[in-house]
Amino acid sequence: MTEPHRLSRRTLSGLKPEIGRPGFDPARLATGVVHLGIGAFARAHLAAYTAPLLAAEPAWGILGVSLRRADTRDALAPQDWLYACATRDGAGEAIEIMGTLTGILVVPEAPAAVLHRLADPATRIVTLTVTEKGYCRNTASDALDEDDPAVRHDLAHPMAPTTVPGLLAAALAARRTAGVAPFAVLSCDNLAANGAVTRRVVSRLAALRDPDLGRFVAGEVAFPSCMVDRIVPATTPADRARIDAALGVADAWPVLCEPFRQWVIEDRFPLGRPAWEETGAELVADVRPYEDMKLRLLNASHSAIAYLGQLAGWPTVAAAVAEPALRAYIATLMAESATTLRLPAGVDLASYRHALLERFANPALHHRTAQIAMDGSQKLPQRLFAPALDRLRAGQRAPAIALAVAAWLRFLRGVAEDGVALALDDPQARRLRDAARAAGDDRALRDAVFALPDIVPPALAAAPFADDVLAALVELATHGVRRVLARRRDGTAVP
Repeated sequence: MTEPHRLSRRTLSGLKPEIGRPGFDPARLATGVVHLGIGAFARAHLAAYTAPLLAAEPAWGILGVSLRRADTRDALAPQDWLYACATRDGAGEAIEIMGTLTGILVVPEAPAAVLHRLADPATRIVTLTVTEKGYCRNTASDALDEDDPAVRHDLAHPMAPTTVPGLLAAALAARRTAGVAPFAVLSCDNLAANGAVTRRVVSRLAALRDPDLGRFVAGEVAFPSCMVDRIVPATTPADRARIDAALGVADAWPVLCEPFRQWVIEDRFPLGRPAWEETGAELVADVRPYEDMKLRLLNASHSAIAYLGQLAGWPTVAAAVAEPALRAYIATLMAESATTLRLPAGVDLASYRHALLERFANPALHHRTAQIAMDGSQKLPQRLFAPALDRLRAGQRAPAIALAVAAWLRFLRGVAEDGVALALDDPQARRLRDAARAAGDDRALRDAVFALPDIVPPALAAAPFADDVLAALVELATHGVRRVLARRRDGTAVP
């Protein structure tokens, strides 16, 4: 039984009038989408696009799957899977109760139950937000990392998989055996050509299990790509307290986000899909130009802000962008990366870049630089190294990108400019930290990390780009973040 002071279906009708409520009965939903990696982003983005459609199409409810921990399930189960989504900007906050979830399963606790729901004919789409490291891929080749211990486990125990490629391969095998058409797999992670990447790792793991299964996955399963954009910072205790006060009941795990949202999707769903275009999604034939625009402008800027901010002591994106020299540098970084984009006609790139700076400055979000700094080895190849390579091939230098990479290298040393220890949360943390500790000077640090071809493309390690990174490293060590940014703004820095 739900608690009277807890958000739930029982307490929904008693919420304050200004709180948005589902326009459908959450108890009537059926699962049509299974979402792997049910974190805050999916609950603020996928759910927001789907919720308005469920009154007319209740068969598109979303079953969440947690790959590791039970905390989200444990928080939302007593609430009948309801939670608040708070949209915040400088003008205030609007709160809506989301009721799109039909439940949450936890893979380590119930792998058989997860596979059963994935194999269910009612499941027509599987969506993913598992972060870059969830694909078990070699970042240099975008191929399946066959030496990953988790991948080896799934090959040895195909009916008890723990990885995303393993779960999808097992479920698709079960559907094929039962004569059930395969679901579409929609990656919503910040990866270039995320559909192609997902197809590559899943079909390879399937082929290692059974060559016929691998051919089936590669040839018969739809893996549309998409680009998602919405800033969703981690929920803090202060956020929970404020939202609870607004609701008048307790919500154990609300989410908060900015008003802006964008979703561009390749329209390939053989078993059907929700009418997402009615809630603002753009359905296109090729999403790659939009992916590149977001990765190389928004996400690259976020990474640069994160590492410079961690070094300088700026705890949030908004605090960093409030510094005029940092804001000017980010504008320069975006201009540099924008030269590598090939966009469809009608895209207003100047307006997009201006809007990004305004979104970064949103003081209501408190998007932590420490959160964005996670998993740099997985994020930087597509955010910073890819545009640097494109500029190299065009005979152009990339000094702004080089400064962002230098900030990451300096971050790997684990100490901010004021002596505060910096945490390194990265799947390659041991290799990177060992390289940083063994490096006696900045050149040795650059050389050690640039010698890791699965992270840094070898072409960049032997190019002028490496010289620009070393120059920026020395500059950061000599002058500190604030002076370096001021010098670059004023045109006095050495590239």
